[in-house]
Amino acid sequence: MFNFSTFQHFNLSTLLYLVPTPIGNLRDITLRSLDVLKEADLILAEDTRTSSHLLNHYGITKPLTPYHQHNEHKVLQHLVDQLQAGKKMALITDAGTPGISDPAFLLVRECIRAGVRVESLPGATAFVPALVNSGIPCNRFCFEGFLPQKKGRQTLLRKLATEERTMIFYESPLRLVKTLDDLVQFFGPDRPAAVSRELTKLFEENKRGSLQELADYFRNGSVKGEIVLVVQGTE
Repeated sequence: MFNFSTFQHFNLSTLLYLVPTPIGNLRDITLRSLDVLKEADLILAEDTRTSSHLLNHYGITKPLTPYHQHNEHKVLQHLVDQLQAGKKMALITDAGTPGISDPAFLLVRECIRAGVRVESLPGATAFVPALVNSGIPCNRFCFEGFLPQKKGRQTLLRKLATEERTMIFYESPLRLVKTLDDLVQFFGPDRPAAVSRELTKLFEENKRGSLQELADYFRNGSVKGEIVLVVQGTE
């Protein structure tokens, strides 16, 4: 923890932009985001190959450098030094908003500490359309991201079983059925839920039902694409 009150003086000439990128359909990017990417001195990308596809689509030619969970600690100070020296950077991930189950937090925190101004642009993120499309109450919700695969998984599920707010999870297609089975065990088979996959893409699917119905449905077919799972809270 650190005290934000000690970091109130920002150098307005240095700037880090957090830029959301499309979660599927390449047209789901704002005009302002494109302007920022065109004006940036350097673009930090989770996967430079994936990001190159987006940038090439819009005719943007800017230097790209990798920034991901495997190197963020190593390159952190170097990036802050460059920002303090006057470079304008844009941070993007493979899809969606940086910091939502993707790298960004460490760099943002260090920039705040160093007096580097940070701006986060609004834009695409997978859990919002999945939530509002689910038919499950969305006035109060909590975002849980990816569940732990092993250590702490059962402890967390046991705790969430009594959560009153709508819960949102990310999951891989390979683990979806296992997660649904685990939720049936801890939450009960009749808990309302919804699974959204391949959002904004050609084969988008939104399936609604009880946890047991969803587990049975996806058990009987191959599951592909990015997954967002929305589960109603306890009543």
